[in-house]
Amino acid sequence: MSIKDTVNADMKEAMKAQDKDRLSALRMLWSEIRKGEIDSRKDYEDDDIIKIIKTGIKKREESVSLYIQGGREELAAKEKAEIEVLQKYLPKQLSIAEIEKIVEGVIAQQGLSSPKDIGVVMRIVMAQYGAQLDGKTVQEVARIKLQP
Repeated sequence: MSIKDTVNADMKEAMKAQDKDRLSALRMLWSEIRKGEIDSRKDYEDDDIIKIIKTGIKKREESVSLYIQGGREELAAKEKAEIEVLQKYLPKQLSIAEIEKIVEGVIAQQGLSSPKDIGVVMRIVMAQYGAQLDGKTVQEVARIKLQP
């Protein structure tokens, strides 16, 4: 079953269970998927939907930090709950240790040594493992490994 079908089924399940918070997050995700499909005039595959989910999670993480700075804990909690709902649809994420091994392998394979090569490492790693990891984490690991 595709992610799109799973989201649709979970949305119906949340309606039946009257889980308003979960339903709200799923409806936002569904509307973003449909908007993207209409704009691009094609049906989204799982990779496209994963990109939408990751973007949604990043936006909500930024909102959480802003709400906490502004003293709005109740809104931060709502955003955190939405993040948890969205993360359910992402593939299993790689651990930092696994990311370090992958980055070290790319650096060794390509013979990279300069901090200027972070872009090369990012491009290769994200092309192979994009859905399973966060680009920010890869960048931080690559920066540490490529320090002079």
